[in-house]
Amino acid sequence: MTERLFFALWPGERQQRTLTRIQRELPDRPGRKAHPRDLHLTLVFLGDLDAEKRACVEEVADRVRVAPFTLNLDRFGCFPRARVLWCGVSERPRSLTALVHALDEGLVGCGFCPERRAFEPHVTLVRKARPLPARGLEPPVVWPVAEFALVIARPGESPRYRVERRWPLMP
Repeated sequence: MTERLFFALWPGERQQRTLTRIQRELPDRPGRKAHPRDLHLTLVFLGDLDAEKRACVEEVADRVRVAPFTLNLDRFGCFPRARVLWCGVSERPRSLTALVHALDEGLVGCGFCPERRAFEPHVTLVRKARPLPARGLEPPVVWPVAEFALVIARPGESPRYRVERRWPLMP
């Protein structure tokens, strides 16, 4: 049996409430809003994993050493082709880049190829949406990040995602 998994940053209650408020305040237009408990920032998508590959992935996460950091979600934008409205960062913390790099590098040993597209840190707010102009988000959502998570997708359920395991960030 396989499971669809990914590594992500999972917001705390305060950040989740703020992101949900931002989502509610978007102009009324067609689209599918993400469930408030599904809001997250994907680090690395893993896909379908069997037990052996999952064990390898978790061993990689056990070895990650990256200092905690703070995200300032200060931009609102869209991926027009994917029809996704999101909020993201205008300045990427070095520790965030180091975290994604450490995961990508370690996952090569599990048979994964790093993502070709540049990493664009964002929290998806609405899918299947009509584009909106990019703009700043004021005040920004301040998100202290002290851990990352392994998350499983459960199609057909709501909320759709469940955190399976967490790892603390440490230098």
